[in-house]
Amino acid sequence: MTNLFRVSKIRSQINLLTSPLNALIRHRGLHWVLSSFLVCRIMNKPKIVIVGAGPSGIACATKLLDYGFENVMIVEAESRIGGRIHTIPFADNVIDLGAQWCHGEKDNIVYELAHKHNLLQSTGDVYESYQCIRSNREVVSESISQRLKDIVNDSLVTRQMELRNSNGSLGSYLTNKFYEALRRPENSDIDMAIAREFFDNYQKFESSVEASDTLDDVSGHGYLEYWECEGDILLNWKDKGYAEFLRLLMKAHEYNHEFGLLEERILLNHRVTHIDWNRYDSCVQVRCGNGENFLADHVIITVSLGVLKEQHLRTFEPKLPMDKQRAIDGLAFGTVNKIFIEFPQPFWPKKWTGFTMLWREEDIGEIRGTARAWLEDVFGFYCDRNQPRLLSGWIIGANGRHMETLPEDEILDGCMYLFRKFLPWDIPEPCNFKTSTWYTNENFRGSYSFRSMYTEEVGTSARELAQPLYVVTTKPLLNGQSSAEPLFSQSRCDKPVVQFAGEATSDHYFSTVHGAVEAGWREAKRLAELYDMINGARGKIAKSHL
Repeated sequence: MTNLFRVSKIRSQINLLTSPLNALIRHRGLHWVLSSFLVCRIMNKPKIVIVGAGPSGIACATKLLDYGFENVMIVEAESRIGGRIHTIPFADNVIDLGAQWCHGEKDNIVYELAHKHNLLQSTGDVYESYQCIRSNREVVSESISQRLKDIVNDSLVTRQMELRNSNGSLGSYLTNKFYEALRRPENSDIDMAIAREFFDNYQKFESSVEASDTLDDVSGHGYLEYWECEGDILLNWKDKGYAEFLRLLMKAHEYNHEFGLLEERILLNHRVTHIDWNRYDSCVQVRCGNGENFLADHVIITVSLGVLKEQHLRTFEPKLPMDKQRAIDGLAFGTVNKIFIEFPQPFWPKKWTGFTMLWREEDIGEIRGTARAWLEDVFGFYCDRNQPRLLSGWIIGANGRHMETLPEDEILDGCMYLFRKFLPWDIPEPCNFKTSTWYTNENFRGSYSFRSMYTEEVGTSARELAQPLYVVTTKPLLNGQSSAEPLFSQSRCDKPVVQFAGEATSDHYFSTVHGAVEAGWREAKRLAELYDMINGARGKIAKSHL
């Protein structure tokens, strides 16, 4: 429980000390000031502080409890749990301001856990059957738009092989492939102006997948580091949102509590400002902006890469090793934002799934250089089968970050301008409106990570980001007992005092929740192996019932 971490609440721990030591403590008048660190050291129960209550932090905490660790606590800067999972009530049920889909089925731990509880459903062809509409309200014919979609989709098949031999960006590769296909005789009837408008929009869509400002930022080689799980890659959470997965991890329904088995183990509104990780006692001191301090045997960092980029130089004492700093600097972290607009009733046809905006060159000048210039990077609005009165839009890059600074009425006014500019119907006034703000929030500073051309230039990787910070100390004992088969052949070992998790530390599933969860489990397993709690040689192992 969290009170095990606070100096002022250790009576129950002190009562468990041996009688001679108890007498000595009382004699010295130290009964109420003995640090919980000393208590836990005597009891040989390691204290673990996890920074961040997103999916990686929650997955790590619950897995540590499964292994049998007892002194586990999460400190979270926000007033809520979830991190970049943020489900809120809106319109007819809920919306996800952050993570929205389970991406794939095979080898996807999120799918494996959620599928057995019937929590997922396919999003269908919403992001395939959308209309392409030009800025003069001309709807591109289905035959032409489908052929253009097929051209970019075909490149998805070939790019896996061809990018291995490419030294450029994903953007340059896709551009060459697209216009090479257009030059084929069978595509000679496609209007080049429409093709350019389509491809410009497609690049924005693909940039939203990568979280890059442009596809020229994305490394062709780095793009291949991501492994797509087989199966449906757009599985939604019905009317419950991604927060239901967090409840599943925490067994919230089973424990009949919001935080489930993490009840009293999560401290909200605790923003970490300083981490002293090279102390004489081989422990880590964590300081929060509200004045609270914690001393731990292990600290597991699960904050976003955006937060690390902005704060690591002033947070860690001593400074992080150069390899770690290079990873934080070199791995890329971008912003994708969502726009949700609720209408009193749908004004679109029943089978309509949404539209993407193809700006004609003569029309885009209307907004460039004006206060509405940010609208150029809003690339589409789509329907939601679980929200029949809702249109959800997407915006990328610098304009997406700029949008976060605008008043809500100005954003809504811009979106209504787009609807009336592109759509042929009478557009009613909306009744509700919401946008995400991932960049301006200092606890995130963006959406998710990708591999940029700079990542390739620097020569860093997620593996370097995931590498723990070690100190040399004596080998750990649990409950004061030596293992029959010692884990260490010598009396000293490298102790991981600061560990790193989160989606950006995933070699192949970066930018996803399943990557974040696996990273959290990876660091929990690292400690279970250190304390020999994997095979039950020491301590207990509580099997998960997920």
